[in-house]
Amino acid sequence: MSELDEAWALALSEAEERARRTGRGDLAEYLALRNSNDLLRKAGVDWLVTSFVNHAGHANRAGASIQVSNTDGHRFRIGTSTMVGRLVTLTNGVRKISVEAGWPRTPRDGIVRGGGLAAANVLHLGIRSATEELLLTKTASGSPQWTSVIKKPHAFHESDIDRHLAILLDAHR
Repeated sequence: MSELDEAWALALSEAEERARRTGRGDLAEYLALRNSNDLLRKAGVDWLVTSFVNHAGHANRAGASIQVSNTDGHRFRIGTSTMVGRLVTLTNGVRKISVEAGWPRTPRDGIVRGGGLAAANVLHLGIRSATEELLLTKTASGSPQWTSVIKKPHAFHESDIDRHLAILLDAHR
């Protein structure tokens, strides 16, 4: 968690406590929901990025030569909204996958469409058909879940990460 994220979480927590002390239960409930959603967003983005990096590491131990780079504070567009989050780039020779995941941070950034908490793109350089757009939602049990929203919508799992890495490593494609 960055210093800014930590400061934001602390500010939200303090604001929630002040709202409770002053009898503003409605505001306190909103701030508690906001804090809970921010934690789900962070957990979802961390899982997605870390999973891609870990799977690339497994492939490298098996003989691949994937280079990995990470960027925090990455800004990217989904529709008319701007997401702010993380970017991990996996490079294998001339092939490249960019995984960008985040959520709007300010009102001018817009919204996550479809009632999502966060959004992500899995972009394959030069292979548009392999690109995947993801939406982070909250399941009935309250846990975060990435869902692919392009083509046939489905829950996004580690097997999907393996599929993306197979495309990155496939020299015959």
